[in-house]
This record gives sequence, structure tokens and C-alpha cells, in this order.
Amino acid sequence: MILQTTLSLAAAAVVINMWLAMRCGRLRASEKILHGDGGHEPLLRRMRAQSNFIEYTPLMLILIGVIELTGKGGTWLAIVGAVFMVGRVLHAVGMDNPEVGKPRMIGMLATMLPMLGLAVVAVLIALKLF
Repeated sequence: MILQTTLSLAAAAVVINMWLAMRCGRLRASEKILHGDGGHEPLLRRMRAQSNFIEYTPLMLILIGVIELTGKGGTWLAIVGAVFMVGRVLHAVGMDNPEVGKPRMIGMLATMLPMLGLAVVAVLIALKLF
């Protein structure tokens, strides 16, 4: 069984993670910071955005993969996963400018709601109610 949704979202996650890493790398190079954040708050925010991505994304991919393995996935699962990925990008963009909180807030909502929704779906599948 090929898990098309999981594979596609895992590939998207790799691309987003590389983008997040490059953003940190560019800032490191321009500020000549080799290790840690060097006390540079913008670099710290970018590092946290990437770390936050790494904290949430594996759990989401596991949920998506397991739901897809049950045969209960479909287009809806791909859409939920895409919302999550867009949310992660919005969160990262919002971390660059803390005074403008909307992208970060929308990004967190687009992260938490799909995760919670898929957790509920997973429980319903496990209980054979979905």
C-alpha cells in the first residue's frame, strides 16, 4: 500500500524544514554567529520557529500515516495535512515580527486544530466509530 498523502506531506515537511534552516543560516552568516543564537533575538526567534516545526510535525505525520493505513483517509486527509503545513509556514513568518501577531496566531490555530481533529478521528477509528 502506497501512502500517497503521507509521502506527499512528508516531502512538503522536508522542504519547509530546509527553508526554515536556510533562513537561520542566512541570518547566521550575515550576523557572523557560528554557534547558538549569539544573543541575537531575531536568530533566536528563527531557531525557535524551526524547533517548533520539528516538535509538531512528526506527531502530525504519524497521525496522518496511521489514519491513511486504516483506509479511512482520502482527499479530506490531504487537505487537513496541507492546512497544517501552511500553518507551520505562517507561524515561522509570524515569528520574524512579534509585533504583528496575526500570522503566528493563525499559524498556531492551523497547527493545533488539525492535530486535535486528527487525534479525535484516530480515537474514533480505534473505537470503530468512524
